Amino acid sequence: MANSSHVSSIFLILALSTGALCADRYTIESPDTRISVAVRLTSNGEPVYSIVHSGTTVLKQSKLGIVRSDGDFSSNLLLDSVSDVQSVSDKYTVLHGKRLLCSYSGNKRVFFLRNALSQQMEIIFQVSNDGAAFRYVFPGKPDTTLTIFKEETSFHFDRSTKAFLQPCDDARTGWCYASPSYENYYQMDIAAGTTAPHQAGWVMPALFHSGKYWISITETALDTDYCGSRLSQFSPDGEYTIQFPEPQEGTSGGAVLPQSKLPWYTPWRIVAVTDNLAALVESTIETDLATPAQYDVSSWLQPGVASWSWVILKDSATVYDTQRRFIDFAAAMRWKYCLIDAFWDTQIGYARVRQLVEYANTKHVRILLWYNSAGDWNTTTLTPRDKLLTGAARRAEFERLKEMGVSGVKVDFFGGDGQSMIHYYIDILKDAARYALAVNFHGATFPRGWSRTYPNLVSMEAIRGEEYVTFGQSFADNQPSHCAVIPFTRNLFDPMDFTPVNFSGIPNEKRRTTGGFEIALSVIFTSGIQHIAETPAGMAAQKDFVRDYMMTLPDRWDDVRFIDGYPGKYVVLARKSGGVWYIAGINGERAPRTMTLDCPFVGPALQGVFIGDSVTEGEFVKTTVDFSKPMQLTLQPYGGFVMKTVSP
Repeated sequence: MANSSHVSSIFLILALSTGALCADRYTIESPDTRISVAVRLTSNGEPVYSIVHSGTTVLKQSKLGIVRSDGDFSSNLLLDSVSDVQSVSDKYTVLHGKRLLCSYSGNKRVFFLRNALSQQMEIIFQVSNDGAAFRYVFPGKPDTTLTIFKEETSFHFDRSTKAFLQPCDDARTGWCYASPSYENYYQMDIAAGTTAPHQAGWVMPALFHSGKYWISITETALDTDYCGSRLSQFSPDGEYTIQFPEPQEGTSGGAVLPQSKLPWYTPWRIVAVTDNLAALVESTIETDLATPAQYDVSSWLQPGVASWSWVILKDSATVYDTQRRFIDFAAAMRWKYCLIDAFWDTQIGYARVRQLVEYANTKHVRILLWYNSAGDWNTTTLTPRDKLLTGAARRAEFERLKEMGVSGVKVDFFGGDGQSMIHYYIDILKDAARYALAVNFHGATFPRGWSRTYPNLVSMEAIRGEEYVTFGQSFADNQPSHCAVIPFTRNLFDPMDFTPVNFSGIPNEKRRTTGGFEIALSVIFTSGIQHIAETPAGMAAQKDFVRDYMMTLPDRWDDVRFIDGYPGKYVVLARKSGGVWYIAGINGERAPRTMTLDCPFVGPALQGVFIGDSVTEGEFVKTTVDFSKPMQLTLQPYGGFVMKTVSP
């Protein structure tokens, strides 16, 4: 009897021990159960996670953890408890984007940990049908300011994975030491683990292709208490880690590394993962997890299209008479805005800019003005400069602009991703909102969901845009494939001021893209204010049906559908505005591409118009199309098209 009892006790202990070991690995599944995230502590108390989609591992065991100035939260951790799985959901609207009405549904689980000093850290995981996200939380009371020295977060891919990545230039390099500004070409279909050419690493969003799966790594909910992050320069065995900015990337004397008092929430780390490109391109996971809008701008801010002289005519065109012509151009094209670029303060002056604003008002056109953000982090001399550096100076300038009737500002030449620089961006946004000013950042980082949080942010550059085509023939040569990767990378979640659409050509350069390619960019790329890179004379030289189309560009989009494409090669997208669908495609390759398009989502609008390239180089054609059945279409080399549904 005693022996039997002893044996039973042993089995009970073994059973309990086995249960405890199994419980060390916790999972969170997406609502459709296709994505599963596993989280556990290693034998050294290191938090790790992995991600599986439909039974296939898309992220191998990857690291979690933070090294803070007062304690290490990356190893020797204990797991105090794990919350039950909780359903989370959200519905919201945005002023502009790929989809105006957005919804989110996911499952949430919180891991409560403490380190060797009994300091607490929580890791929140949320998993939706289009990906996984997590963030760190440090509970506590606001006492002393703490610093995060390092984030151990990593993303570990199989070495067979291919990547589409943009290198980040090192801080204070390049023209007037104005880097980094997120303006490099993407390296496409490279092996995971490829070393970045610069110490600054790779920018986000970063795109990966593993088997049939597409993964985008990015971040959102970045605010004034953190720095912007990148992926590491080195990624041995395909494992990329979060990399903080370089020491030069702050404002004058400002913080670069994250600093805050407690409680402290870090940005969300996002791993968008889908088994097809359509689900990725149509995802809104970054804005889904962004901080909700901090204020309402809908009573005074409208998205729209803008005329802009600088991209083709450069600095010498920032004079009164030329800007008046571009106001007339915007009015004739039924566009809402005209941007007056650098040197307006010296080549036109405040008094005559006021006259231009008054003239524009008679034409129902709103004026935007350019500013140089720069302090001492670069040597750019374009003016007005330094008027936004301090809160007092900035608010005085914005008050003056409001009194003049100016509708927004374009602020250029920022100095990187340090916490103080991120603080500067957000201070500008908040102050601009107080004076009813839209904001467009150039020479800048990427938005990270800010267009939801700070809805007066209409766009940001953070891309090698149309202006580069004017800087040399090599840039024009690279334009087709470059444009064909952007909808899957930089413009995947956030507005982008690429300044597209040039029909008449670039002085002293041979444009490689066709007219059909150029007109398609008006749909392919999204921005809260879309600046068009064409002149009044250039537009006047186009066929009537081309001008008519450009006069009816929607101010914003209601919905999106991905139809076909491959990053860097070609893309076909559909966007909806009101009851009208616009379908556009571009070919980033030198060879023609024949495809079959099927667009059942257009509903009862079975007829439409097609504008694209003829077989004669440089010529546009317009035809009617029937959406009731699949249609055969050939994209010309470096060519493109737009189609627009017509109500029956």
